[in-house]
This record gives sequence, structure tokens and C-alpha cells, in this order.
Amino acid sequence: MQNTLKSPATFHGIGLHSGRPVRMTIRPAAAGHGIWFKRTDIELGDRMICALYDAAERSPLCTRLVNGAGVSVSTVEHVMAALSGTGVHNALIEIDGPEVPILDGSAVAFVRGIMARGLRRLAEPVIAYQVLKPVTVEQNDARATLLPSDRLRIEFHIDFDDMAIGRQSKVLDMGNGAFARELCDSRTFCRLSDVNAMQRNGLALGGTLDNAVVVDGQRVLTPGGLRHDDEPVRHKMLDALGDLALAGGPLLGRYIGVRAGHSLTNTLLRTLFETPGAVRPLVCDATAELRLPGHGLIWSEIPDVA
Repeated sequence: MQNTLKSPATFHGIGLHSGRPVRMTIRPAAAGHGIWFKRTDIELGDRMICALYDAAERSPLCTRLVNGAGVSVSTVEHVMAALSGTGVHNALIEIDGPEVPILDGSAVAFVRGIMARGLRRLAEPVIAYQVLKPVTVEQNDARATLLPSDRLRIEFHIDFDDMAIGRQSKVLDMGNGAFARELCDSRTFCRLSDVNAMQRNGLALGGTLDNAVVVDGQRVLTPGGLRHDDEPVRHKMLDALGDLALAGGPLLGRYIGVRAGHSLTNTLLRTLFETPGAVRPLVCDATAELRLPGHGLIWSEIPDVA
């Protein structure tokens, strides 16, 4: 059955790129509502933004959703991953600015906030999207693929010149609470040279060593170092889950990303839904629900990060 929160969860922070303070509240919603953002700082016009792949502007830095009136909300991937990874299918996200708060650069605070409120079961069954045939998109040296599977599996491969990152690979079945246990505390990462370049161009104005893993060659500059030896590839998997959550329901398929980013994953989703016979909606029975992200999540397994 579909889930929503039992009560609202509120988060305060700054936007990674804008550096502006922002307040965001995830509120319960009825069955069939889906995930919507509402810009509470806008008084006139359409301020509702649907969290679907065809509302996303393809960008390498973050995922930005835009409605027909041009109202937008950006950096949605971490909260979308948290909702997907905790099994929340319906929510209204009220936000008083154009960007989701970056918090510590991971999704762990969102996960803990959602689970502390608890989930409420709704009467309607979950509608998942089952991948029926392979779909691949490529751009330069990056590639993203979806293959048929009876559950969501994410496989990711990265390769950076910086020795602090290097070559990393990981594969996870996203069922049985794996997102919260394995991925949700992994932070966004970047190279010091990229941070300097972005800030010179008016981006990443809210970026600090408190909300990102910053590396310079073989050095990790962020105090405390890495939370996992392979934290960078884990974060890429976190991002992928958040971007795949824009399918409009749980995805049943095997995702393989090779140096892929937000833009390529969004292109993959668009291609999937535009390819005849590549995907179909599936009404989940009790057996199928056991394989969905969020099922089997145990509070004690969620990382507790200071």
C-alpha cells in the first residue's frame, strides 16, 4: 500500500548554490497525490511544482524542477532520494525559497526526520514502473543504462584523477532498507579547483567544508575525512536514486551508471518513457511491495551523524 508521513517534518538550512537560508516542511498527502513542491515565498500565480522527470531541467550540477509558469525549485535530488529510500509515495513539500537546503551534503537528516515522524499506510496500492527492455544513453565518456529486473538495483562506476577518489564501483539492491543503511549519509563531493571555479561564477555560494567532501589531489580537506572509504561512489548512487524517483513511482529495473550525472540520468528516464514497450505501470501486490525501496527499514540502522 502507498505511504505518507504521519506528521510534518521541517528542515532549516542554506541552499548550496544560492547560499540563502531556507525553510522546508514535508507534509503528509493523500493517496495518489504523488510528490509536489510548493513555493510558499511566492504569493501570486502557480507555485506548485510536480516532482516528475519531464519537469526537470537537465543540468550537470543538480536537478532543477520547473513548472509551466517558470517557477522552480533546485537541488531536489537528496530529498527525493530520502523519500524514495524510506518508501514515501505521497507528500507536499513546502519551501520558502528556490533551493532545497543542502544540510550536511547528504540525505541522512531527511531520512531521520521522515522516520522520526513515522509512516502512515494508505488504502491505495503502489503503482511501480517496470522496465521491460534495455535502454541506454551516452554522452562523451559517460553512460547510463536501465535493464529489466524485478526490483531496483543500482550499480555505479566512477573514475577521477584525484587520488583521494580514484576509481570506485558499487552495486546495491535498494530493497530491505539498503538506502538508509548504506547510502543516505554519503555527502556530495567536489575538487577544490572546481569549488573555486564555481564560486567565481556565482555558484556553490553556500558550499563549505561542513556540507561537502572537498578533495585536492590525494588530500581530503573536509574535517574528519570520509565517512566511508568509497563515499564518493555511494553519493553518486544516492543522487541516482533521487533522480530516478522522478519516474513518478518506484522503478523496477537495474540502473547502471558509468560517470553519469543528473543530466544523463534524466535523459535516460525520458528515453525510457518515450521508447515504445520499454516500461509499463505495475500495480504492486504484497509480494512486490517487499522488494520496494524503504521496505524493511529499521530505525537503528540509520546512521547517526553529528
